[in-house]
Amino acid sequence: MGIALLFGVFILLLVVGVPVGYALGAAALAALLYLDLPTVVLVQQVQAGVGSAALIAIPLFIFAGEIMLRGGISERLIALAASLVGRMRGGLGQVSVLSSLFFGGVSGSAIADVSAVGGTMIPQMVKRGYDRDFAVNVSITAALVALLVPPSHNLILFSAAAGGGLSIADLFAAGIVPALLMTAAMMVTGYAVARQRGYGVEPFPGMRAVMLRLVSALPGLGLVGLIFFGIRAGIFTAVESAALAVVYALAVTALLYRQLGWRTFLATVTHAARTTGVILFVIATAAVFGWLLAYLEVPMRAVEFLQSFAHSKAMVLLMIIVMLLILGTFMDLAPMILICTPIFLPVAKAYGIDPIHFGLVLVLTGGIGLVTPPVGSVLFIGTAIGEISVAQSMRTIWPFWLAALLVLLAVTFFPQLSMWLPALLRA
Repeated sequence: MGIALLFGVFILLLVVGVPVGYALGAAALAALLYLDLPTVVLVQQVQAGVGSAALIAIPLFIFAGEIMLRGGISERLIALAASLVGRMRGGLGQVSVLSSLFFGGVSGSAIADVSAVGGTMIPQMVKRGYDRDFAVNVSITAALVALLVPPSHNLILFSAAAGGGLSIADLFAAGIVPALLMTAAMMVTGYAVARQRGYGVEPFPGMRAVMLRLVSALPGLGLVGLIFFGIRAGIFTAVESAALAVVYALAVTALLYRQLGWRTFLATVTHAARTTGVILFVIATAAVFGWLLAYLEVPMRAVEFLQSFAHSKAMVLLMIIVMLLILGTFMDLAPMILICTPIFLPVAKAYGIDPIHFGLVLVLTGGIGLVTPPVGSVLFIGTAIGEISVAQSMRTIWPFWLAALLVLLAVTFFPQLSMWLPALLRA
């Protein structure tokens, strides 16, 4: 009954529109009262949930990404991508995909990615004669790449939800090949749709322009190297790397690009603080929810339930993916990671699935939920920028959604795609 009450209150509050952080806290409090447990547990677990030093990296990476977003890096990355792939069929769509890969390595956030790249590219595509649904769909699905490349906030969050024992460096490395695979899949899909609709290409600006744009964008792209190689080589911890990323972003945007004025800086601080507050509140309330899951032995029951009729690793992974895809239709990615990791990670370990590989599967599956109604935050931002309804987008998004699903299945059932690079770098 305790489990039913915990999930019942949570789902009911989500359905009526209560923000997820409050829904998690209220559901946990209701279960504590029903189980006659001391309510001080709520306070203790909230404090424990945000007490991990590793979580300091999340607000710092958010701040660095916001600085880069407002400091001129997005325009330079888009210009570089345009010079590299604009000649392909549906050139601006290809530019949007490659720009998302570049900017994802700066922001680590799909929402920031679609806001920055989509905010620039969607109006440009519409102006050049591209259909609004194509402009929106290619931009929002390309933003999924940001979930997989360093400094992905969600991979850091998964490490924390898994108990903090997983290497963030390994998670970052494991996401690179799937991110490149997702980029290639979106570019091929964009090419096929563009060819079917008869979209044109962009003129090649010449090698001199390519080199100039590359030089201009390199300081921004250097942030990726600072984060990834610094952590991978053991020079910095994730928190130290995040702090250096903020300093580096300030230096590039304020001193080199000279586009981060005082008013822009204040807006950056305000937006980063607001985003951080929302994320940390969800983390705090999810910690109580997770404690109750363990107290009620939900992970153990989940293992027993799946073992009763799933007798292979592939079957378990497929069932978990289906459940996560369903959950992703009404739950945002961060709370989904915090709630589902304590439930499904023990199941994955029981079947010999590497936790790093499982983390990539969980984040990528939840990411697809970000472009799926009714609660797809990336979908809603993209359609708002493109000034079309969600229904209009959904009617033609299926080639891009299918491409993302095929990448997910490839990453899931061929773990070498995600585990090859971490093993190589550890050797």
